[in-house]
Amino acid sequence: MKRHADTLFNDIFIPEETLLIRKEAREFADDVIRPVAHQLNTTPESKDSFAREQFDAMAAAGLYEIPYPADVGGRGLEFPTLATMTVLEELGYYSPSLASAFYDGQAILVGKTLDNAQASIRDSFLPKLIRGEFVGCFATSEPAASTDLSVNSIETLAEKVDGGYRINGVKRWITNSPAGDLILTLCKTEDSLTMLLVDMNQDGVSVSDPDLKMGNHVQLTADVSFNNAFVSDDRVVGNVGSGLRTAIQALVQGRMGIGAIGCAMAQAAFDFATDYMGQRKVFGRELAKFQHWQYKFADYALQIESARNLTQKAALLYDRLGIADTEAAMAKLAGSRVACDIARDAIQVCGAYGFVKTLSGPQKHFPLEAIYRDSKIGEIYEGANEIQSWVIARRIFGREMTG
Repeated sequence: MKRHADTLFNDIFIPEETLLIRKEAREFADDVIRPVAHQLNTTPESKDSFAREQFDAMAAAGLYEIPYPADVGGRGLEFPTLATMTVLEELGYYSPSLASAFYDGQAILVGKTLDNAQASIRDSFLPKLIRGEFVGCFATSEPAASTDLSVNSIETLAEKVDGGYRINGVKRWITNSPAGDLILTLCKTEDSLTMLLVDMNQDGVSVSDPDLKMGNHVQLTADVSFNNAFVSDDRVVGNVGSGLRTAIQALVQGRMGIGAIGCAMAQAAFDFATDYMGQRKVFGRELAKFQHWQYKFADYALQIESARNLTQKAALLYDRLGIADTEAAMAKLAGSRVACDIARDAIQVCGAYGFVKTLSGPQKHFPLEAIYRDSKIGEIYEGANEIQSWVIARRIFGREMTG
């Protein structure tokens, strides 16, 4: 199947450093992810379905080195955020839920939070993450709080005791938690929020069975319950009361990551559908000769190009200036939206060959139904798309108008 990104998309503005990362990540994805992608993308969640082999392979291949500076064992790249988004797109081309769980979740949300932490935490835990020595979780969402992470919404409480804190509460939708070792937990501490690094193997921490979801099966999520779990003072990430700012720093890059994964899904669906249209004949003509589909997929080529450019611009801006809130919101909106739209129309033009998961006669697998299921979550998690529109509107009209 032809990868149209190689001919429709021009790398003229991309640094050579990033092109080499793309080559490395694509070779890894081709060799390690592609052979098992169908199984990964269609196997329902269970405690035994954590993709440990692929997680370990990513660490062994050095993919977790890419986002970080050299002093903690990283690559020390000039444009680490751009490289990270590039890796996400290459992994997401075959398995978006693997990319989301093991790179957006592990390398961005957990890893970037540790990278921004004080030296005592950063220097101890970030090198271990880069080597793949633990599975990390990022816990902000709760049963009644997800997009709204204000102090009035968060109910997980960390009460000060001698030498540390006692945590009580429930976190929900926590990626990798069924296999997790450490969990960054946003808690209420009196009238503010604080991020705490918690050992998940201690007494007082329990994890439910994995949630059974519509899609994103590799991304195991579950409830994490805290019942008087103790965390020592030296596991406060940043400062007491700075938890929301700590979380948002990682989520801005995470939103770019969702945009990159959206581009990956859109490109994969586009490639499959256009290949099919060039071969399948209806009423004696290839589908690609029908003007309706020519125009439809020409427009989708434009949308993929735009979404990818927005993601790369956001990443470059973050690498150069350390801030890209509005651009990250735009990237998430564009990438997640185009993934849903193309997946839907790719199934439409491919008909039953888009709708089927496995054709049992010849035992042939098809990718579009999984892409369709996986694409929807991109419009919801890491800040619903409506919130991203609000972030953009705030830049246009100002806080005095938008709140």
